[in-house]
Amino acid sequence: MAGFLRLSGSALVALFLWLVPFCATAADITFDTEPLQIISTGGKIHRFTAELAVDSDQRAHGLMDRRFMPRDRGMLFDFGQTRQVMMWMKNTYLPLDMLFIAKDGKVETIRENAVPQSEAIIDSRVPVAFVLELNGGTVRRLGIATGDIVDSPRISGATP
Repeated sequence: MAGFLRLSGSALVALFLWLVPFCATAADITFDTEPLQIISTGGKIHRFTAELAVDSDQRAHGLMDRRFMPRDRGMLFDFGQTRQVMMWMKNTYLPLDMLFIAKDGKVETIRENAVPQSEAIIDSRVPVAFVLELNGGTVRRLGIATGDIVDSPRISGATP
């Protein structure tokens, strides 16, 4: 019996060590950044640095578990196609403003002050290619509105 337990324990350890590299944890998910600007219909320019959520792990994790984000930062989700998008705030501690953006950079829909940790669905209502998440209150503070243009290397196509 002791030999069986030892073998089972060894097999379990071997299996664990084999699986560890394949298990992505929150600490393993990293985001590249790029400059981003929002150009209002009146011509005013608001500059940010955006973290890029471009693969499925990055998009699934987003800003979850964050307790702080500088005022001039945000996260840009690139869905790789134009479609109706649904987001939620589960495990997200920051209130967020969400800008739902068409492929050409035009802001189509805005959802302000999404409730932290809510599982309520936040719907783009129209097909979009990108979502920009900013700190809650940024839209109101800067006067960002539908029809404004969001521009960055990723949106303009300069980034593959």
